[in-house]
Amino acid sequence: MTSRHLIALAILLSVCPIQAQDNPYVVVLGIAQDGGVPQAGNEFEDGDSTNTRRVVSLGLVDPVSGERWLFEATPDFPEQLRHLDRISPRDDNPGLDGIFLTHAHIGHYTGLMFLGHEVIGASGIPVHAMPRMADFLRRNGPWSQLVAFENILLREMTDGESVILNERISVTPLHVPHRQEFSEVVGFRIEGPNQSVLFIPDIDSWEEWDTLTGSGRVANGRIDNEIALVDVAYLDATFYANGEIPGRDMSGFPHPFITHSMDRFAVLPDAEKAKVRFIHLNHTNPALWPDSEARRTIEANGFQVAEEGEIVHL
Repeated sequence: MTSRHLIALAILLSVCPIQAQDNPYVVVLGIAQDGGVPQAGNEFEDGDSTNTRRVVSLGLVDPVSGERWLFEATPDFPEQLRHLDRISPRDDNPGLDGIFLTHAHIGHYTGLMFLGHEVIGASGIPVHAMPRMADFLRRNGPWSQLVAFENILLREMTDGESVILNERISVTPLHVPHRQEFSEVVGFRIEGPNQSVLFIPDIDSWEEWDTLTGSGRVANGRIDNEIALVDVAYLDATFYANGEIPGRDMSGFPHPFITHSMDRFAVLPDAEKAKVRFIHLNHTNPALWPDSEARRTIEANGFQVAEEGEIVHL
């Protein structure tokens, strides 16, 4: 074996260590804001379909049990389910052991429609949701029909209380401040036998979260503490900076700019910064593109942008 082959093997093992092959894993199925990329009415000038980005979603797979879960049911549900089928095939349809929802904004739950009798006609898919979110689905059509026909089975969660999926995996909902017109908003801590992932696709601001208490939380350094508890943190990065949308003052937008998040996390040790992977990027966000100045700035400061298809072993 040549030195070049040895180097290649070393890199492969560092990314996918042999002992991790049977571990549960999280796979990124989408990184875009609710409208995807490009958004409706904003097609790419050159029609280049390789620049499309799917709406934010994670998959969770246990290769030993064959179980699969989705985090968010997005408008890109069909393609994201096919992605799961490619990496972890199942004979049943849709082959899901549950779906976890963060809140009732269009990019995060409307994919449930594909479980209805017009498409899959699913039976008894557990949908984990906070109480207001579950009540919203029960009381409003067409989602109420999914409940009535038992295409989905609602499983209400409690802030800060873990949902045990099997002997190796648990998921904990974490209430976060964000627009709550129809439901609460949560992020999730996903824990496996060796590693854990934080998933917060939407939040108004880190500072507002700092002030929240409850479920044993501390009032100071909230997001910093959560990052310290996990190995990878997928965090809201809807917009890069004010001025991104021409002609609009974005200072009141209910999301932390990436530039602000980088300032907030600048005091963290390098190892903590390396955990942060920005996700839920709006179609206007220049950080979407690997060759952008925004992406270079993010990486120079020790952070990363999530990429569709990346896997984190738990």
